[in-house]
Amino acid sequence: MKLFFDTSVLVAASSASHPHHAQALAAVALLRNSRNRGWMSQHTVAETYAILTSAPLVPRIHPSEALRIIRDNFLPLIAVVPLTPEDYLEVVGEMAAAGWRSGKIYDALHLRCAAKQPVDRICTFNVKDFQHLAPQLKDKIGLPQARV
Repeated sequence: MKLFFDTSVLVAASSASHPHHAQALAAVALLRNSRNRGWMSQHTVAETYAILTSAPLVPRIHPSEALRIIRDNFLPLIAVVPLTPEDYLEVVGEMAAAGWRSGKIYDALHLRCAAKQPVDRICTFNVKDFQHLAPQLKDKIGLPQARV
């Protein structure tokens, strides 16, 4: 199975106190099987760090621990997909044409990265928002699952 991971899943997988921890962790664990592949957007690295170091998680996650989580738990399993300057301009143009504002741009950037890979499933806890932004990918967007 080819899986794309949104920040929401990686944050949940990082903290046992997160309400979706078990579900997210089980989905990430699928990547330990060599038949499965995983991707995340380049922006996900920074966004995961920002959320891990600022969210009211218990216990609080120190910046050095957030780095360790990303570096040791995710980067060995999940390939990082970069965007070109042209990708950014196209996504911004699509957002402007649709009249979409604010932080939706970050979800749109994640989706652009996912569209660049041969993914079977886009794993997110923001299913409705992602499906709204990318109706052409609607059948691939869903909650993380422990089985493939």
